[in-house]
Amino acid sequence: MSANLLKESGPREVFCGLTSIVWLHRRMPDAFFLVVGSRTCAHLIQSAAGVMIFAEPRFGTAILSERDLAGLADAHDELDRVARELLTRRPEIRTLFLVGSCPSEVIKLDLARAAERLNEELQGRVRVVNYSGSGIETTFTQGEDGALAALVPLLPASDERQLLLVGTLADAVEDRLIHLFNRLGIGSVRSLPPRQSSELPAVGSGTTVLLTQPFLTETARLLRDRGATILKAPFPLGAEGSRRWMEAAADNFQCPEAKVREVLDPLEDRARIALAPHREVLKGKRIFLLPESQLELPLARFLHRECGMELVEVGVPYLNREQMAEELPLLPDGTTVVEGQHVERQLDRVRAGHPDLVVCGMGLANPLEAEGITTKWSIELVFSPIHGIDQAGDLAELFSRPLRRRQLIHSALHPQPSDHPVHA
Repeated sequence: MSANLLKESGPREVFCGLTSIVWLHRRMPDAFFLVVGSRTCAHLIQSAAGVMIFAEPRFGTAILSERDLAGLADAHDELDRVARELLTRRPEIRTLFLVGSCPSEVIKLDLARAAERLNEELQGRVRVVNYSGSGIETTFTQGEDGALAALVPLLPASDERQLLLVGTLADAVEDRLIHLFNRLGIGSVRSLPPRQSSELPAVGSGTTVLLTQPFLTETARLLRDRGATILKAPFPLGAEGSRRWMEAAADNFQCPEAKVREVLDPLEDRARIALAPHREVLKGKRIFLLPESQLELPLARFLHRECGMELVEVGVPYLNREQMAEELPLLPDGTTVVEGQHVERQLDRVRAGHPDLVVCGMGLANPLEAEGITTKWSIELVFSPIHGIDQAGDLAELFSRPLRRRQLIHSALHPQPSDHPVHA
C-alpha cells in the first residue's frame, strides 16, 4: 500500500447522524423515526428532507424543552406520552426508532430503557428500538450504521446459504443488482435494511455479507458475531469497483468464471461508453475531497482510475483499514489520505492546492464558491442512486456537471471575440 496516510484532529465541519433518517425513512415505509432532541434537531431534519407541511412524514421530533434540559421535568414520562400518542394516531407503524441526539445524550436520557419499557407495554404490536444519531463524535452517515446495528440483534437465526446486501440502496438499483446476482447463479439474495422493517432477514453461518456502503463498521462487526462472513471487496462505485464487488460474491458462491464474464463483460463495455463524455471533462482535472460521508476513498479510486482525475488530497472522517483493504491499493502511489479533520488547515491546503473541484459539505461549499473554487456537495452523493456498473455514467456526471457549469458561467461572463468580424 503506497498511499501517504496522515491523521489530524481539530475543529470539524460535518452534518450529524440525524441526517441519515432522510434516506432511511424512505427505505422502510412501515417504520417511524422519533428524534429525541431540540428544536434545532427538528429544523435540521425538516430542512434536509424537504417535506411539505401538509405531508405525513415518517419521522418527527420529541422536543426537549428547557425544563427537560434543566432536570425540572421527567423526560421519560413525557417521551412515553409522545410515543403513545404517535402510535395511536399512526397505527400503520410497525417499528419505532427512538433516535438519540446531542441534547438527549447530554442530559443522559436512557433511550435503551425507554425502548425496553415501551416494548413491554406494546407486547409485540410495535417493535421499539433505539440508536444514537448524535453528531458529537460522528459523521452523518454513521446514523445509518447505528440504525442497522440496532436491528442486528433482532434478526432471526438461520444457517441458510444466502447473500446479504447490507446498506441502503435505491429500490431500482437493488432490484437490478439482485437480478444480476440471480443471473450469476446466486439465487438467495436479501437486504438489510429490508423494504419493510417487519420483514427482517435471517442471519447465521450460511450468510455471506456484501457491504454496499463503507460506513457500516459496527453493523459488520455485529453480523460477524452472529456467524456471517463479511466479504472483502472494493465498494460498488464505478464499473471497476462494482465488477470486483460482484466478482467477490461470485467467487464465494463458486459461480463459473465463464458465466461471470458472460454477465458482466457487456455491462462493463456499456459503462465505458457512458463514462466517455464525462471523462473528456474530468481527465487531468485536480480534485480535493474533504472528509464528510466516508465515501471518499471509493470515490477517489473511481475518479482517478476511471475518469482520469488527479487526487490532490483525500480526506476521510474515519479510516477503517480492514474495510478499506481492497480500496487503498487501488489509489495512485503517494496519494495523500488524511483521517480526521482540522477544517482551517484543510481549507488552507485547498487554497494552496488550487484544485479544479472540491467535494465538501454544504456548510463549506458556498464560502468556497464565493472564492471562485468549484465545489460538489458530498451529501448529494449519499442521496443519489450511484451504486453498480449501470450507474457509472450517472456517478461521473455528478462530478462533470459542476465543471461544465463553471465553464458556461465563465464563457457567459467573458465572451470570446468572433474570429470573423462582420463588416457593414
